Amino acid sequence: MNNRSRNVFVYILIITAIAAIVFGVRSNSSDAKGLIASELARDINNGLVRSIEVSDEGEITATYRNNDTRKTQLNPNTDDPVAVLESLGASPEMLQQIDFEFTKPSNLFNWIGLIGTFLPLLLIGGFIYLMLRQAQGSNNQALSFGKSRARMFTGDQPTVTFEDVAGADEAKEELQEVVEFLKDPERFIQLGARIPKGVLLVGSPGTGKTLLAKAVSGQAGVPFFSISGSEFVEMFVGVGASRVRDLFDQAKRHSPCIVFVDEIDAVGRHRGAGLGGSHDEREQTLNQILVEMDGFDTDTNVIIMAATNRPDILDPALMRPGRFDRRVVLDRPDMRGREAILKVHSRGKPLASDVDLSTLAKSTPGFVGADLENLVNEAAIVAARKNKKSISMRDFEEAVERVVLGPERRSRLITEEEKRLIAYHEAGHAVVFHLTPNCDPVRKVTIVARGMAGGVTWVMPENDSMLGTTQRYIDQITGALGGRAAEDIVFGDITNGASSDLENVTRIARTMVTRWGMSRKLGPRVFGQKEELVFLGREIGEQRDYSESIAEQIDQEVHAIVSEAYERALRVLRDNRDKLDAVAQRLIEVETLGREEFLALMGEPPESEAPSRPSEPTALKVTGEPAKEEADGDMPPAPLGTAPSPA
Repeated sequence: MNNRSRNVFVYILIITAIAAIVFGVRSNSSDAKGLIASELARDINNGLVRSIEVSDEGEITATYRNNDTRKTQLNPNTDDPVAVLESLGASPEMLQQIDFEFTKPSNLFNWIGLIGTFLPLLLIGGFIYLMLRQAQGSNNQALSFGKSRARMFTGDQPTVTFEDVAGADEAKEELQEVVEFLKDPERFIQLGARIPKGVLLVGSPGTGKTLLAKAVSGQAGVPFFSISGSEFVEMFVGVGASRVRDLFDQAKRHSPCIVFVDEIDAVGRHRGAGLGGSHDEREQTLNQILVEMDGFDTDTNVIIMAATNRPDILDPALMRPGRFDRRVVLDRPDMRGREAILKVHSRGKPLASDVDLSTLAKSTPGFVGADLENLVNEAAIVAARKNKKSISMRDFEEAVERVVLGPERRSRLITEEEKRLIAYHEAGHAVVFHLTPNCDPVRKVTIVARGMAGGVTWVMPENDSMLGTTQRYIDQITGALGGRAAEDIVFGDITNGASSDLENVTRIARTMVTRWGMSRKLGPRVFGQKEELVFLGREIGEQRDYSESIAEQIDQEVHAIVSEAYERALRVLRDNRDKLDAVAQRLIEVETLGREEFLALMGEPPESEAPSRPSEPTALKVTGEPAKEEADGDMPPAPLGTAPSPA
């Protein structure tokens, strides 16, 4: 019984019950009043009765001369009700003056009486039947705890194919074999090949794991069951395992098909890692998944696909060959991948002639597919806000700044002294970043508040890279300290505006010493072992495997790296004080400097004529000044941005 027919059945029961109640109320509230036979005989003698209606059941309805109607009941076996009334004392002369009418009950009355008799039994039986059907069928009604909540999509009219997935060419090649097996399994079976029973999609959030799973289903044209890992386990014991069994039963009935479990780490975490190490409901669900994937009865064309961004906490039994024996990694797209993704998301949108998607892809390093989709949508919103008919390159640039840096807060009021301080802070960042050889090019400098920052210096790598050298990180630390150095030189005092800069440079310097082996004094060693408890899901501490003297040397090395970088930033700004003043003064006047105007102030040719610069392996870096509210001390200072993040 499907949902529609079941609902119709329920409505019929409700309408029948309401009709029976209304009929009973109307019958009980009839105008006819109760009467006993002796009272009727007395009223006949007094000449008050005008007519009498006698039914086959012996019911007498007396109509009085004042149009009042009263009823009484005689013996149903009585053949002559007149004789009965005479025996009760009614005068024969008065009875002759009354009109007697003998009637038979209508079929409708008989049916209504029959329904009224059996309706309670019908309602009880219908309710029991409905409850039994509920326990067997529905996915979203009561008593269906053990039923799978997977959503099924048929492959007849696919909405997503491999053409809709860009920036993941290697992953598509890996999954193409799955598509070919689902389309033509005999070709593999003849050669004795066994298709992977499980495919685990691993990648950062937003890289397109769910989209790629849908594309495999659409490309193969087979049914697709989609469910989240958290939908298996609820408050009732045994529900998760029951839902797993029901899901695989459905999949076997529709094989060949694909079962996709999103965020499988919700039920696939390492067993025995709970706070008490006991057997809980989640582990029972995981055990059932393990049996269904590679048990005695698994020779079916059902391919399990799962997605997670935490493969390190999954149970080893889930990752062994025979279950999830193929792992497909979806990394962040490179520049060509970002351009392809932008082309996919730009379909059907009116783009202006000046839009260059390759330049846009170059300016968005570190963006994943979800970020780029949001970027295109933000650009369309910006263009619509300006009542444009198409999306221009300026709209895309504004959308990038809005996504990366946050919205502008031009309504924020600051004093002239604060404005001057912020301008020199940002100018110090920009000048040091520009004059330090291994730093990324400065793209934009502004003292307009964005997000939580009072000002922003935006530097952007020219190319994607995965590696970074010691000198490159030291130069990046130097640029991040340029704002503090400018405050020290110009004002002779420092503010809390560089709090986030100091956090970032300290973190990078400590990572260089303890993780990357970039300290000549301590050598190529890793200090400290990270402890990670899978039931908490994140690193909660670090086990110190070195002595107190080594800890003191680590602190000395971190201090030396940061101090030397700060002294270097001071020297760069003192040697180029005229450029620092020029950039700061221009910021006070116009509030925002683009790259071309910044290069002109630095006395360099336009970018088209400038020599190429080395690329930085990190994502976008933003520096800025905290807003006044955070600087007052009620809240911690807002981030100045991100220095180069560890590779």
